Amino acid sequence: MNNQKVAVVTGSSSGIGLETALHLAKNGFKTYATMRNLGKSDAIKSRSENLPIEILQLDVTDDESVKKAINTIIEKEGRIDVLVNNAGYGIIGAVEDLSSEEVKNQFDTNVFGVFRTIREVLPTMRKQESGRIITISSIAGFMGMPVFSAYASSKFAVEGLTESLRHEVSQFGIHACVVEPGAINTGIMETMPVAKKSMENSAYADLSQALGKAMTEMVKNHSSPPSVVAEAVYEAATSENPETRYTAGEDAKMIKQARTTKSDKEFEEFILTSFMSAK
Repeated sequence: MNNQKVAVVTGSSSGIGLETALHLAKNGFKTYATMRNLGKSDAIKSRSENLPIEILQLDVTDDESVKKAINTIIEKEGRIDVLVNNAGYGIIGAVEDLSSEEVKNQFDTNVFGVFRTIREVLPTMRKQESGRIITISSIAGFMGMPVFSAYASSKFAVEGLTESLRHEVSQFGIHACVVEPGAINTGIMETMPVAKKSMENSAYADLSQALGKAMTEMVKNHSSPPSVVAEAVYEAATSENPETRYTAGEDAKMIKQARTTKSDKEFEEFILTSFMSAK
């Protein structure tokens, strides 16, 4: 039986997942960097030489893919110590502009994908009476953002999931927590899908353009590197008594403080002045 601690990271082809997988491997974890499309594995291959990393196909939207990947790891390693639920994306669009299919797809990855991976690792973690389940949330997990309603609601969902999970699994020596990044310089703004109706004379076009401009400027001038999130994940994975939430990035800490100290009305005003060039 292998006694080296084993970590599984979903969505490891780029950005936060890539940096997290590398950081865990550099710090002694046998790390399984999983991703939906193995054709996008070149980035991690080029940086993982001599590191204890294995690349594995895992599509969080597919029950059988998740089951197959987790079973493969358990059969080979006999254990899973850390699960990092990182796979996810955000779609841009006001509530009125989002189709049911677009919202379902958002939740299938960001929420149901988290349920799928957790369900598969829990029997092993319960048997070994230890484990860490770390889910990448967002500042959008504790604050609503205009034209990010589907994304924000999916992140609110994983925050609630994690709080509930903590109560359920603590009796087995398992800890669950979330990491809440702020603006992270991963190029995500350039690749975010947009609701189809948003591109068809949307009533929210001006709002979307203003927010997009503000977000682009924030990422350009105030974002943190993905390594900040990777370090927060490592802290959650190794702390003797991990916190429920880890905020990653100075902007995220500032926004979190404002959310917890201001009234709802004051915070809405704060968001308008911070993220929008005009009300």
